[in-house]
Amino acid sequence: MKRKRTGFTIVELLAALGIIALMISLLIPALSVVRNKAKETKQRAQFMTISLALTAFENDYGDYPGSDWALPTGPATSSDYCGSQKLTEALLGWDLLGFHPKSDFRANGRNDNLEYIYDVNNPVYFDQRKEPYLELATTNAFRLGNYSAFYPGLYNNTTPLAPNTFVLCDVFGKNNVTLSNGKTAKAGAPILYYRANAHGKTIHEIYNALDNDAIVNIKQTADAKIHPLADPSGQYQYFYNYILDPKITARPWPYRPDSYILISAGVDGLYGTDDDIRNFGN
Repeated sequence: MKRKRTGFTIVELLAALGIIALMISLLIPALSVVRNKAKETKQRAQFMTISLALTAFENDYGDYPGSDWALPTGPATSSDYCGSQKLTEALLGWDLLGFHPKSDFRANGRNDNLEYIYDVNNPVYFDQRKEPYLELATTNAFRLGNYSAFYPGLYNNTTPLAPNTFVLCDVFGKNNVTLSNGKTAKAGAPILYYRANAHGKTIHEIYNALDNDAIVNIKQTADAKIHPLADPSGQYQYFYNYILDPKITARPWPYRPDSYILISAGVDGLYGTDDDIRNFGN
């Protein structure tokens, strides 16, 4: 009596493997979309946390921190400190140990009177500091540049910005950064911060595009890719040197003319593309 043969034939096995491969090819893009949506949700949550911290800062000091990238006009001013850096100092402190109320937002940790107010060895200045407005462990704060072997950062070349300063980064973590303890961490793109100029004489003079122009160009050079935000003809239309409000097409006046804009480069890591995330929405 012949035994009945069981099992798959070669043709059946190949057909099954083909079906599995097809299902995987359909599943992977779907998983990528889900992963990106989860990151976007996390990014919006980070912006909400930053917005709450900025509100607390505004309640304490009567205004939001400035974002201007000033050209040298006096002995204590410089062009090495832009909006992203000032946002981080306001919420965490120049050295991430708390904001000093006598700060004039200078890249060297001094104020307009040239006092080194962020000297950790000065107990008087240290006691005058405010507690950080954000939890340091969850802020994604990184040093902007490779200041030295002991103080590594995001970029090798930060000219014209000061490397030994900090920026808040988004959650998309596309770059590996070596920390001072030798470990590596995933760092996102610096969050761009533009404070509104409520005293602008026209509707266009609200958010100054130059406030973060230096940091956009630093990242553009590091990425070796064009960032549309660096191009006035890109998504964020310019009027002379001013960035128009994201909702300018729907209404002639900025959405919150007494407030600010936060911008994340999004999942592609490029400023000025369609996947950018803002505190005012996409």
